[in-house]
Amino acid sequence: MTLEVRAPGAPAGVADPVAWDVAERVAARLARPEPLAESYLYASLDPDFHELTDRAEELVAAETGLRSARGPARARVIDRPGWVSVNVASFRRLLRPLTDRLASRMGQGRAAAVGRSVAGAEVGALLGWMSTRVLGQYDLLLDEDDHPEDQDVVYYVGPNVLALEKRFGFPPREFRLWLALHEVTHRLQFTGVPWLRDHFLGLVGDSLAELEPDPKRLVDALRRAVDQVRSGDRPFEEGGVMALLATPTQRANLQRIQGLMSVLEGHGELVMNRAGEDLIPSAGRFRQVLHDRRQPRGLAGALQRLVGVEAKLRQYARGQAFLTTIEEASPGAIARLWEDPEYLPTLAEIADPEGWLARTGPAGTGAPPGAGRSSGDPPSPGVGVPA
Repeated sequence: MTLEVRAPGAPAGVADPVAWDVAERVAARLARPEPLAESYLYASLDPDFHELTDRAEELVAAETGLRSARGPARARVIDRPGWVSVNVASFRRLLRPLTDRLASRMGQGRAAAVGRSVAGAEVGALLGWMSTRVLGQYDLLLDEDDHPEDQDVVYYVGPNVLALEKRFGFPPREFRLWLALHEVTHRLQFTGVPWLRDHFLGLVGDSLAELEPDPKRLVDALRRAVDQVRSGDRPFEEGGVMALLATPTQRANLQRIQGLMSVLEGHGELVMNRAGEDLIPSAGRFRQVLHDRRQPRGLAGALQRLVGVEAKLRQYARGQAFLTTIEEASPGAIARLWEDPEYLPTLAEIADPEGWLARTGPAGTGAPPGAGRSSGDPPSPGVGVPA
């Protein structure tokens, strides 16, 4: 029996342009089993992460002043196939503005069915590879009615945590608290800053609404990328294939998203290191190992550059450097970032913190958002309003 999966916003009888069941099966096959997942050590993960996530939330709140409007964080330990399942669901929800439009344009013949399966296999290959590397993740709350128990959850990928602890001899309790601090910081960002979630989803939704996937454009973009590589450039450096396919308007929006993600990831790193400074003696070693682990090499590095993951990895360092600089120049500047979307830096300002300080004014001056913005800078969108 063949079960047709219809795109949620598409007319009846129109199948989703991505075969998500294929994506999940492919990813689950590629998510290699971790022997330690069957050991007695696995049983310690669930109680540890429940306890340490609660502790991390108090430490991060004391460090940042952020408190979640959603109540206490919920921790959940999952295996690699479980992480794949969570992210297939998240991808499917997040990509709806795009897949709904594509669904109504696709035919129902054999070629269309093959195309859906190929798209599902490609998504599955990416998620399967990532499932062996991710340690923790905060699943961004999308406020949907389906499966509310699986929303607003801090996930920890148990087999990956155990493998890293064993390989490098990490003290488990220290390492687990260190991870919890980072993930809880992300949750407090999105549930403790009233406008941030809608602002972020507005930017992403706007990008997807304008995206018109065209095979010819993809071929042309890849040809341009080859020419740029031959000239010594790195066309995949900022955003992977998405950046190559984007129109000038979309690229401006993509840069807003990248600027925001640099702030969020850099803030997560900074808070993780500060909040646990006196409690995690091994934090310096954890940082070094994960820094080395993030450096893209060989085939993995090529894949990271292709899909834009490499750009995300640089967000940690860039964002942390930006935050450190503005705080040293103007105490209280980090807290000002959460006051209004206009205070968020552009991608150019991430590399030029002095420019951000000049635009926003000293902390505590009450300077209006946007004061000093040059005419060439795109305005930041309002709360929940697409750019």
